Amino acid sequence: MTMEKSVCELFAGVGGFHVGLKRANTEWEVVFANQWEPSRRSQHAYECYINHFPNVNTQNINIEEINDNPQQYEIPRYNLLVGGFPCQDYSVAATGARGIEGKKGVLWWEIKKMLQRNRSPFVLLENVDRLLKSPAKQRGRDFAIILASFRDLGYSVEWRVINAADYGFPQKRTRVFIFAYLNTTNYYRRQIEVINNLSISDYIKDRGFFAEQFPVEDIVLTNECELNQDILTISNEFKFEFLNSGVMLNNRIMTQKYTPILETPMTLREVLETNVPEEYYLGEELGDWEYMKGAKAIPRKSRTGHEYTFREGAISFPDNLDRPARTMLTSESTKNRSTHVIRDPETNRLRVLTQVECERLNGFEDNWTNTGMPPKFRYFCMGNALVVGLIERMGMTLNNIFDHETGDNSISEVAIDME
Repeated sequence: MTMEKSVCELFAGVGGFHVGLKRANTEWEVVFANQWEPSRRSQHAYECYINHFPNVNTQNINIEEINDNPQQYEIPRYNLLVGGFPCQDYSVAATGARGIEGKKGVLWWEIKKMLQRNRSPFVLLENVDRLLKSPAKQRGRDFAIILASFRDLGYSVEWRVINAADYGFPQKRTRVFIFAYLNTTNYYRRQIEVINNLSISDYIKDRGFFAEQFPVEDIVLTNECELNQDILTISNEFKFEFLNSGVMLNNRIMTQKYTPILETPMTLREVLETNVPEEYYLGEELGDWEYMKGAKAIPRKSRTGHEYTFREGAISFPDNLDRPARTMLTSESTKNRSTHVIRDPETNRLRVLTQVECERLNGFEDNWTNTGMPPKFRYFCMGNALVVGLIERMGMTLNNIFDHETGDNSISEVAIDME
């Protein structure tokens, strides 16, 4: 009997992981979801989620409360944990007899608690790509802490930085995806057998988790290291350049910079609505917009009195309709530098994107977020969301992985030859 396609979705937002997995296979079932927007009285994203998935056991409380009260908040068994979590400072501190403790309020540690509570065979996470290089003063430390946490829990890990536009989607949205799997799974055993007959470069390129759905052509740089320190030592001392793809097996890390095999992307023009209402147009006073979008060289002085010049390049104004969109931010549609401004093909006038156009840029159905939330928050949700089509592709790979798993993952350890 193959493994049940059961899912726990953390930081669920408006359901991007859920939608992508369901598109890959209707057998995927989210058995538990959590969505909580701190410091907000109205929980609009949660309300959107339950509007679309009313039968899912979805909790609208701080995940820390769930982890701190396991008897009160029972969670069904699941085989895949998914979620997009914030990029924060993941440092740890010594706490005497209690060992180490993660920085308060950092949600990675809540993911780790969930994995300690239910050692799900597989994990798929999403984050901004700067996670690999943070913090600025100790490059690579935060990602190494995450990898070491997985290592200590008995997982191997593969990661890939993916720009959605490289693989045919209409938005230049770059994120790092982290796939982890227990060292007791059939998948682990099969991957080790492959690695023992291939170089790591060929493995990442041809046989890794991301290889089939997100093909690459050239490996242009390689780094490797041993991650054999404890988490406290990593927090205090570790520095390493993680590249845009890689694997960790036991304590061995191999990371590589790849060149994607590009697919022709959808363009911004292809997602546009027709007959757009007047409220989306800019009007005739464009001076502020032209200044924000233009190149700048501004003299400034730091707190210490150091004088310097702040510079930023120009952004296309209006945005080119025959290219993919730039990355949407949570401030989309507001009067700021990052907001998309287009020349409407029907009226030849400048306007911002509609909420439906933003939903299309992330691959959601039209009016997915039109569930009673304020119009501005619909933009906020899309600025936080992931590109659903990427998860659909990963779901296709997960279909095959789960079809080769059973409910019993208690295999013996397999020797690893990574030379």
